[in-house]
Amino acid sequence: MSAQPPQVTATLAALQLIETLHARHGPLLFHQSGGCCDGSSPMCFAQGDFIVGDRDVQLGEIGGAPFYISPSQFAYWKHTQLIIDVVPGRGGMFSLENGEGVRFLVRSRLFSDDEFAQLKDAGKV
Repeated sequence: MSAQPPQVTATLAALQLIETLHARHGPLLFHQSGGCCDGSSPMCFAQGDFIVGDRDVQLGEIGGAPFYISPSQFAYWKHTQLIIDVVPGRGGMFSLENGEGVRFLVRSRLFSDDEFAQLKDAGKV
């Protein structure tokens, strides 16, 4: 059986922005909560500036930064791979990319049946 697919990945543009923000702010983390306004975008924080909830799920890492998702969002998106990208615009009010002229954005794709079975066998979903 092949290696299980990553539950979160990032585009080259996102990885480059993460590297820039890391150089400015030190170690980072991402949180995808869900809900309206800023909460519907992936938020980037300096580690220590955001307290991860006890029930939040760590999907993986992008650019060396852990990526967490709220339990309700995980239940909804567990069948998809999240692909973090960057697009022109204004970042979330509290997200570190705010003021950069770009913002992080979640794209996604459905896991194949085989990929989902691998994640299930590994206890990831």
